[in-house]
Amino acid sequence: MTAQARTVYVHFQNAPSSEELELFINKVGFPVYITTGDSAPADPEYDILIAGRASVELLSASPKLTTLIIPWAGLPPVTRDRLKSFPHLAVHNIHHNAPAAAELALALLLSAFKRIIPADQALRNHDWSPRFIPLEPPLLAGQTALIMGMGAIGKRLSRALHALDMEICCVRRQPGRTAIPEYVKAEYGPADLPDILPQAQVLMLCLPLTVETEKIIGTRELGFLPPAAVLVNVGRAQLVEEAALYRALETGQLGAAGLDVWYRYPTSESDRTHLPVSDFPFHTLTNVVLSPHRGGAFGTRVIEEARMSELARSVRALAEGDEVPHKVDLAAGY
Repeated sequence: MTAQARTVYVHFQNAPSSEELELFINKVGFPVYITTGDSAPADPEYDILIAGRASVELLSASPKLTTLIIPWAGLPPVTRDRLKSFPHLAVHNIHHNAPAAAELALALLLSAFKRIIPADQALRNHDWSPRFIPLEPPLLAGQTALIMGMGAIGKRLSRALHALDMEICCVRRQPGRTAIPEYVKAEYGPADLPDILPQAQVLMLCLPLTVETEKIIGTRELGFLPPAAVLVNVGRAQLVEEAALYRALETGQLGAAGLDVWYRYPTSESDRTHLPVSDFPFHTLTNVVLSPHRGGAFGTRVIEEARMSELARSVRALAEGDEVPHKVDLAAGY
């Protein structure tokens, strides 16, 4: 039976809008005292800090702080480093944007596999040539998709790809630790990549970026993939070695790619209209679908409402003494 909720004190590092705060309070469903800002309030008493890259000041200001909630999936390296000085804090994520990221991953896969963009560009110039260039293989149905990372995004993708009649396999850090969907044919660990990659016509990357996963796909791994394989990355760009990915696509060793995450990002508003995504000219390749990290769909009303609802769910669980979802393993990095 759920314990009676207590009043909780929450500090948001980044202040939500008034509408978002109202939704959050309504979803919590019991008294909650809220403060906001990059600096700690006077006489801080917050139990819960909601921040992605929490400052040392916010982590240390309140003597009552027990829990840090990162308002997205993942653990920023700067936060991981700072938390080494606060081993008593429990850390949790939310996965509110998993549906949006999974949908974009599926869109990137279909667009890259079916060569939609080159065909569109040709037909805009009244060129029908792509119609007479057969795709090989012609169908995703019956092909094998290897999903690396079976978190919220990976599980959603597995359902979608299963619906397309694909064979689904997955790679996880600890195979067998938790249940996987019954239609996932097999699960493997990272050490099994040389054995499973040659079977994968589609490679979907949904992993968090950690010390263990950085450059987990390089020249060697790309070489294991069959000809015409398609790679989709909605995790982090650094999961794939940059130069190796460009060379594999440029030479045709890798059939195509759909990429939503990059090696270089704007750091100012003026950068937004002219910054290349990499030191390599991915933009010149016709077998790449480029997406400007839109998988999370952040800033949209629906997604921000989902964020507030997930944050409220975590706060409510904490206050009622229930298990708080999505606990972060600081040693593992996610």
